Amino acid sequence: MEVLYGLHPVEEAIRAGGRRLDYVLVSRERSPRLDKLVELCKIANIRVSYEGKDQLTRIARTDAHQGAVAAVRERQFLSVEDLLASRGRFERKFFLALDGVEDPHNLGALLRSADGAGVDGVLLPERRSAPISGVVAKTSAGASEHVPIARVTNITRSLEQLKKANVWIVGLDERGTPDYTDFDFNLDCCLVLGAEGSGLHDLVKKTCDHLLRIPMAGSVSSLNVSVAGAVVMYEALRQRSKPVVAAPAPKPAKPRKGLGS
Repeated sequence: MEVLYGLHPVEEAIRAGGRRLDYVLVSRERSPRLDKLVELCKIANIRVSYEGKDQLTRIARTDAHQGAVAAVRERQFLSVEDLLASRGRFERKFFLALDGVEDPHNLGALLRSADGAGVDGVLLPERRSAPISGVVAKTSAGASEHVPIARVTNITRSLEQLKKANVWIVGLDERGTPDYTDFDFNLDCCLVLGAEGSGLHDLVKKTCDHLLRIPMAGSVSSLNVSVAGAVVMYEALRQRSKPVVAAPAPKPAKPRKGLGS
């Protein structure tokens, strides 16, 4: 059993419908947003109980619960095969793989950006990765309930599996080339982000087909991983959602008048 806390994470868990919610606890100090959540629970036939704020803080282990706490069943993760078989949001599939992101706030922020940018699935290693916890759900504003996630034993082998399915592997590295804006994301591809501070592991880096960089104009050489990931994911979204402009039809030739006409 897991605990979700915060209005957005609890609401999105109900709307996503991917996991069973055993019950929802709401604060006795009511508000319009809590009333809306209670109505949502009634529609979904989820049991609601009212508790004091101190009790909610004790259960959530934080006072950032916003008056809403839910008990949910453990998440069932997907496989790489599941991600490949799923229908993409655009003509070409776009995946995100995280090679050692261990900060739950970074992971939550990345999942929120992945959902907004239309990512078709996220690959997380079983080791060297933050778990999908209440902190991740809260930071992602509930987006973690909507993004398809595969837990993999070995990230390098999983990337090789994607390559065999004709998916291009694109890593982000401060010493890479070309710039991310010069890369064409209109193909089946997977963006790989490395750990906070150390970046991509050597074996993962060698597995990548391309290494892209984000140009930096200041004194610091790189961005936080969640910010860097958002920058590249939204560039991919910009390119992939650009409508295809058909070539204009040729104008009909004007009839030419001959002599004496």
